[in-house]
Amino acid sequence: MKGLLRSVIVVGLLAGGGYVGLRLWPIGDQAPRISLDGDARRGAYLARASGCVACHTDTASQGPALAGGAPLDTPFGSFAPPNITPDLVHGIGSWTPDDLARALREGVSPEGQPYYPAFPYEFYASFSDQDIADLWAALATVPAVAETRVQSDVGFPFNIRSGLKLWRATALSPAETAPLLGRTAEWNRGRELVEGAAHCGACHTGRGPMGGLDGAKLGGNDTLPGDNAAPSIQTGDLEREGWTQGALVYALETGITPSGDVFGGSMAEVVEQGTSFLDEADRRAIAVYLMDSDPVGGATTDAVAQLR
Repeated sequence: MKGLLRSVIVVGLLAGGGYVGLRLWPIGDQAPRISLDGDARRGAYLARASGCVACHTDTASQGPALAGGAPLDTPFGSFAPPNITPDLVHGIGSWTPDDLARALREGVSPEGQPYYPAFPYEFYASFSDQDIADLWAALATVPAVAETRVQSDVGFPFNIRSGLKLWRATALSPAETAPLLGRTAEWNRGRELVEGAAHCGACHTGRGPMGGLDGAKLGGNDTLPGDNAAPSIQTGDLEREGWTQGALVYALETGITPSGDVFGGSMAEVVEQGTSFLDEADRRAIAVYLMDSDPVGGATTDAVAQLR
């Protein structure tokens, strides 16, 4: 009996020590310093391209802009996109540009806590200081909304945020958006949008048991929130489905597919609140990249610079 009690105590101490260790485990890099002046017009464009408006606005119930979006139902719980208006209590009015940079590029809150991967921050890792400054300037122009529309509902053990630090260590994979040598400026702009800001892979790439991206890149995902699915948008599959560059450009503006059908589900919202606001050049860049995005050889400009 004493042996059993001793074992229980040891296990308890180990578990407690592990929990404390997770709580104290620092994440993220040194706090950034964003001192650039932002362009609100460019920031508003980036907010559309990045899905901020589509995710953080509950358009179904005609909610206020950026005051909180409709919950995402997942196997881990229901995640409600928060209020990101300048309200001091319910929104991000008490934040600084540095807080925004850390949240977007590292997925870390102003309090140093990790965000759930339902927030696709891994796709925003390459946002520049100017991008952050522009977004900050744009968010400052949005009317403050003094309400929290919906709370997230995440059960045990996923409600223990410190456990996300283990997820970050094993499954976090920041997007690669650096230009590739030997590719046109248009193709590289499409790569920057698809792999980064527009975070197409967040829906169109499969996920593993712990929610991390764990499938063929852009190869489709049958387990989206709400029992939805996203098809493969790899080049070969798009071609087999009758897509062309022109058809993609048109669909990203109108939501109408080559067959005359229309996008449904979350993709309809992506078009309505996001890609339809992009300029023609960016929609075409996305189409150029997707219709020629099978794996290619070559090094990124960053990699080449390191070799010199």
